[in-house]
Amino acid sequence: MDIRKELLAEHSRAQALRISAWIGADATRFAKLMKLFLEDEYRVVQRSALVVSYVADSHPELMTPHLTAMVDRMNTPGLPVAVKRNVLRVLEQLSIPEELHGPVMNASFAFLEDPQQTIAVKAFAMTVLANLSKTYPEIKNEIKLILDDLLEHEPAPAIRSRAKKVLAAL
Repeated sequence: MDIRKELLAEHSRAQALRISAWIGADATRFAKLMKLFLEDEYRVVQRSALVVSYVADSHPELMTPHLTAMVDRMNTPGLPVAVKRNVLRVLEQLSIPEELHGPVMNASFAFLEDPQQTIAVKAFAMTVLANLSKTYPEIKNEIKLILDDLLEHEPAPAIRSRAKKVLAAL
């Protein structure tokens, strides 16, 4: 299968699931997908993001060699929101290597504090930070302050719901 060609042929959940099923647990196929996700043109990067998260759900072990590149990419200006959203979605479910804690934490706090950031990115960033607070309890107060502010000013029900859950977990 030519992954790039398939990504451009159709943009749907069904297509993303087909591609992720074809990749399966094959590290070589996944590496090809990651190359597209990290380096290709906007549309290909955007469409590959969902496939990456589906493969990560089924085969999280495939993510390990690519985590540093994913975290680096997540901080790239002008990045499709699909990349941020799906990288954070993957990170909220994985055990993040210690050397990436700082960059992930910084990016997550920045996303939470950015009023222009999308609801999904903020929601996933909250969970990533809550998970990291188990290792770094000193960040709990900062998370609480930001979430209290979001609860006071954010009208989106999804943000309010996730913030309440994260605050309860902290």
